[in-house]
Amino acid sequence: MQINFATLSQEFYGVAKQWAESQRFERKLGQILIVPNAEGGIAEVFIGTGRAFDPMAARGLSARLPGGLYRLEVAAQDAELATLAFLLGGYVFDRYKARPDRTPVRLIAPDGVDVAEISRIAAACALAREMVDTPAADMGPLQIETIAREIAESAGAEIAVTTGDALLDDNYPAVHAVGRAAAPHRAPRLIEIGWKLDRTDLPLVALVGKGVVFDTGGLDLKPAAGMRNMKKDMGGSAHALALGRLVMQADLPVRLVVIVAAVENAVSADAFRPGDILNSRKGLTIEIGNTDAEGRLILADALTRAGEHQPDLTLDFATLTGAARIALGPELPPLYTDDEGLAAGLLAAAGQVRDPLWRMPLWPGYRGALDAEIADLRNDPAGWAQAGSVTAALFLQKFAPTTGAWAHMDIFAWNPRARPGYPEGGEAQALRACYAMLKARYAT
Repeated sequence: MQINFATLSQEFYGVAKQWAESQRFERKLGQILIVPNAEGGIAEVFIGTGRAFDPMAARGLSARLPGGLYRLEVAAQDAELATLAFLLGGYVFDRYKARPDRTPVRLIAPDGVDVAEISRIAAACALAREMVDTPAADMGPLQIETIAREIAESAGAEIAVTTGDALLDDNYPAVHAVGRAAAPHRAPRLIEIGWKLDRTDLPLVALVGKGVVFDTGGLDLKPAAGMRNMKKDMGGSAHALALGRLVMQADLPVRLVVIVAAVENAVSADAFRPGDILNSRKGLTIEIGNTDAEGRLILADALTRAGEHQPDLTLDFATLTGAARIALGPELPPLYTDDEGLAAGLLAAAGQVRDPLWRMPLWPGYRGALDAEIADLRNDPAGWAQAGSVTAALFLQKFAPTTGAWAHMDIFAWNPRARPGYPEGGEAQALRACYAMLKARYAT
């Protein structure tokens, strides 16, 4: 069975035209026309793409086509992305709910597609989505550590984990403060994977992820509606680990450090409080105005640690602010960087692989909103600045490595509405764009 894509300008002739008209197939985006054969089976399938072809239209095929083996007909320049889109659309999270048995939709990839590479990318996205989809009871700091250990072991990489009160001994005070209220078996931890660190002839890339496994808001408790999906607040760690695994599997010519701060922002007698002054690994003191602005605190220590490796490039991922969603919605993550070359590379890669990013400004006029009276800075910017995603990025910039380029992605990591190929739940955002940028920047 053959899958074809149809634009608004495409013409049908003969029997195909009659069948398309009888089925009212107008080639609108996502519309499907199944053409039967003489035996009552499927001869071919047409997928409407609207005015212009988008390879990501293949993402909805697994959910919408009858089971069977299909061959994808697509222009050579779109073959790899359409194949990847098909695989991304086949993701199903079925850990807690049995799905009805059905004949799977399988694909014969077009000639010339690097199936191994496409499969690795799809698996990385699936890992990030599965981690985000898993409830916090089954995806705590220990489970993130376990996944990190499996990734490190499979790649022959080193891993070090600092847990609980040892965070104070090893100078991760902000990570400890945010996570100390959790139950002992969900103690906070700093996870660090190192790969090829002895290859000093190679540039070093640092990936940093926010791993708040559940965010109650702390003593500044979130309302019920705001807390409902906070299992996804570890989405940054899922992205950093998935991208790190992808880099190691592809054997890119870099040294790699992956740093994840995994904590639960819980409520107890030992929770950190509004008005507290926290120390940080960098030595800057932070006045706590709101305990629900906790992600930037753990990233402050993690980014400082990344800087100690003197990286050529640092990428951090975090489900950091609701303000990012107000600015750009759930499907378009903001990108922050003060490096023009890195910005150009990321945006070019994002367009190439259809993994969108939108550059936002590190506006210097808002830096004053981080000033505090009795500490070096505050974690809740003054209200006059209003731009919450921008001021959060400015906060992180104070701790970002200075030896190379740095970029921050304020991702949502979630599909809030279900549609074919995009089930409601965890989503990988900016991961494919960052990987494509890394491959281009550090080409073998």
